[in-house]
Amino acid sequence: MSTRPFRAPSMASFFDNLRASRLRAMFRRGELGLVVLAVFIGIAAGLLVALIGALSTALHVLVFGVERLSSSDLSGWIVLAGPVIGGIVLGLIIFILSKTRKKPMVDPIEANALHGGRLSLTDSIIVCVQNIVSNGFGASVGLEAGYTQIASGVASKIGIKLKLRRGDMRILVGCGAAGAIAAAFNAPLTGAFYAIELIIGTYTVVTLAPLIVSALVATTVIGLIGGHGISIDIVDASRVTPADYVPAIFLGVVCAAIGIVLMQAVSFIEETARKSAIPGWLRPAIGGVFVGGLALISPQVLSSGHGALHLNIDTELTIYGLAGLFLLKAAASAISIGSNFRGGLFFASLFMGSLLGKIFALCAPYIGYGSTAPIVYAVIGMSAFAAAIIGGPLTMTFLALELTGDFQITALVLAAVITTSLVVRTTFGYSFATWRFHLRGESIRSAHDIGWIRDLTVGKMMRADIRKANVSMGLPAFKEKFPLGSTQRVIMTHDDGRYAGIVLVPEIYADPMDRDPSKISLETYLHYKSDILLPNMNARQAAAAFDAAESEALVVVNDKIENRPVGLLTESHTLRRYSEELDLRRREASGEF
Repeated sequence: MSTRPFRAPSMASFFDNLRASRLRAMFRRGELGLVVLAVFIGIAAGLLVALIGALSTALHVLVFGVERLSSSDLSGWIVLAGPVIGGIVLGLIIFILSKTRKKPMVDPIEANALHGGRLSLTDSIIVCVQNIVSNGFGASVGLEAGYTQIASGVASKIGIKLKLRRGDMRILVGCGAAGAIAAAFNAPLTGAFYAIELIIGTYTVVTLAPLIVSALVATTVIGLIGGHGISIDIVDASRVTPADYVPAIFLGVVCAAIGIVLMQAVSFIEETARKSAIPGWLRPAIGGVFVGGLALISPQVLSSGHGALHLNIDTELTIYGLAGLFLLKAAASAISIGSNFRGGLFFASLFMGSLLGKIFALCAPYIGYGSTAPIVYAVIGMSAFAAAIIGGPLTMTFLALELTGDFQITALVLAAVITTSLVVRTTFGYSFATWRFHLRGESIRSAHDIGWIRDLTVGKMMRADIRKANVSMGLPAFKEKFPLGSTQRVIMTHDDGRYAGIVLVPEIYADPMDRDPSKISLETYLHYKSDILLPNMNARQAAAAFDAAESEALVVVNDKIENRPVGLLTESHTLRRYSEELDLRRREASGEF
């Protein structure tokens, strides 16, 4: 027994707890509280994007001596050495993490799909540092993954501290991502719809206000700091005609096909590296050698490609030059991601898509379409290819609108990205992020919340107070222990405690028994001998098991090896709990509480 004297809580701590509870209640009250939080998240996202961008640029200057790495005319040993050194530094980080952290790091899409918006801020910082190192030393990856990871991590941390509901947590994570993308491209609509399509997975009126507020605030903050996004000047918009929808749609199909090939290439490189004897911490250095070798041919493959996009958007190149540059960038990006460099393909897909668009523009006269300016096809290809890789057709449509300010081209972009998305989803089924989850065994096709289904397990729904008996006890003893009306079903076990089956008590008493009851074995009354549930099954799996067994109730065993009964679950209770959770998710989405 503890001898520590009892100490009453001080008045100061009492009022601190009271203020904290009132603060949590204010933010849990409704939409206005989420909008207020979105303001702070937008400020944080804008500041973090500016900081990450500055750190990456500082590394470019330190290592390569230039700010715009992909638009420079670098050559020589430094082009090869930069990615290799970055691979060594990143490999050291990976080696340390392999010894200290065993749980896989969760990104915002997975957090919202499976974990109710819960992200580790520590893991988010680690991912962000890895992304800065990868991009700063020239690996062909963008910073957008780091932007969204750290901003969403901060937003999730705020939600955890305020003990917000699951639905509100998911919205806050979306606010972090919306602010990050909006600040990165100076495009608030793009940021908001990025969060809706890729981070939250659904559009509701409740989610729109906080997402827009976060995106606008982040854009304002980055503008005040002095940051600026990309912009594309269109001078031939008046030449866009309804006939241009045909080649735009065809370009969307081309971008979808090539995008699928690129995603498969990244997966092939990752799988090859995983099956090899090369340790994970050594792969970035080896990948750096290949990326550096490609950069010796053209430095435009380095980093995300911001400078290269500006350099090539108005430059006249031959079809061979454009195709060669596309293949170099695609190879560099696939090798970078496949060799464990940390980052994403958001901006790389924009750059590669612009190259595809210009290639298509050079080919258009041969199929009867030559009146549209190549820069228009570059914008269409940029958006369509990014829609194939990243997903989010409306996100990429609004990005084209905010980069060009041209509604006519935006209509062409919309036709192309819808075509691309339709082709990718019907033939491949995944974006780049969800495809990587699929390779890990996760059934995630979007950020739509399916984690609550996994949380609603058989172990949480079952009754543990079960009626059990030994199958060898005999029928007279059974009838004495379980008179009619005492229970509906009894779980029977063998002498070693293993599950034998279920006996329906009314069935025994309804049997006329035209022979001596003492000679009748209870095994003749056993049902569902091999139909069992496990505690870690979710409600959907349990419902499928009930359908397969055609039973109103099934036993829950501890595992398939020991096979010892630990509970009982009925179909009616499962369906009722499932319906309750569905209604709860609906009410969260509609803002009813």
